[in-house]
Amino acid sequence: MTVGIIGGGTMGSGIAQVAATAGCMVNLYDTNQMSLDKAKASLEKILNRLIEKGRIDTNEKTRIQNNINYVGSLKELSDSNLAIEAIIENLDIKQKVFSELENYVSEECIIASNTSSLSIASIAASLKNPKRCVGIHFFNPAPLMKLVEVIPAIQTSYEVLEKTIDTVTSWKKTVAVTKDTPGFIVNRVARPFYGEALRIYEEGIADFETIDHSLKTLGGFRMGPFELMDFIGNDINYTVTETVFKAFYFDSRYKPSFTQKRFLEAGYLGRKSGVGYYEYDENSKRVISKEIKTPQNRGLSQQIFDRVLVMLINEAADALFLNIASAEDIDTAMTKGVNYPKGLLAWADEKGINWCVDNMDNLYNEYHEDRYRCSPLLRKMNRENKTFF
Repeated sequence: MTVGIIGGGTMGSGIAQVAATAGCMVNLYDTNQMSLDKAKASLEKILNRLIEKGRIDTNEKTRIQNNINYVGSLKELSDSNLAIEAIIENLDIKQKVFSELENYVSEECIIASNTSSLSIASIAASLKNPKRCVGIHFFNPAPLMKLVEVIPAIQTSYEVLEKTIDTVTSWKKTVAVTKDTPGFIVNRVARPFYGEALRIYEEGIADFETIDHSLKTLGGFRMGPFELMDFIGNDINYTVTETVFKAFYFDSRYKPSFTQKRFLEAGYLGRKSGVGYYEYDENSKRVISKEIKTPQNRGLSQQIFDRVLVMLINEAADALFLNIASAEDIDTAMTKGVNYPKGLLAWADEKGINWCVDNMDNLYNEYHEDRYRCSPLLRKMNRENKTFF
């Protein structure tokens, strides 16, 4: 199988590595020769590291490298069976590239976008044959993250969807199929992890450290929300939140935070800028300027954890209610895509559906904001005494 990758950045080169490792011939295209040179050098470094760790040998390194060609013309993707775009999140640019690409590839070639937030239907509309278009959303870093969201547009043919699922599965990735809606599964369902944590901070309930500690200690999350926002970058995380908020017609559940906006405006982007919610040294290691006291208020920690968790569960339940994805794919997406310690719907079963409904109703009764409306699915399941699994 021959795979064309459009975009030689971190994501494009990561996808190229995945496909090449799986035995595909890859043509990695970028208009900027420096980007291609950087991608080639980065792959060399990554493969050498894998050799040092004993994961691969020199023969495997050579095989992977020989499977990738670095090209500077879109025409050189003409023999692709699958072409994946991984460029800037700009609909006009993506549509222009897709429209041009269609002139060079065969009619059987599947044309895919790695977009994390844009409408696949809009991208597909730029093609003469929109049935061949599909979303294939990898997570960064692509070689390490197991999850791939596969997103059929309303135009996508069943055959293209099936071929795409088979191909991505053969690359040893876990597939979650999701409806073409803003944020797909992960970037939609994960919003409360950041948004509710920011809201708790803005209300003066707890500081960054206490909130992070609560989610890690009681919930088993690898990183707290403020650590994770610093890791992702406040510019990226805020943009995704703002995009989802606008795409959902300004639904208050996805409302961005002024705190995060001000941090963005100040250039406090997180690890990459040296300062975010925490401070970092030149090696992106967190600077501890004073001894951090572990929060001792168990009641406060429980309150924080319960509030964030129930908002996450409510969002996952609503995604299922609106047929965004199956219960299995929603839980798989959250555990494999953002490393949650448990699937949220399985977590809801464990806590009890009545616990979820009561906690959501308590929040709504306190704030009377639509942000805290309980999912109709949770209410129905509570009445009928059902569980997700």
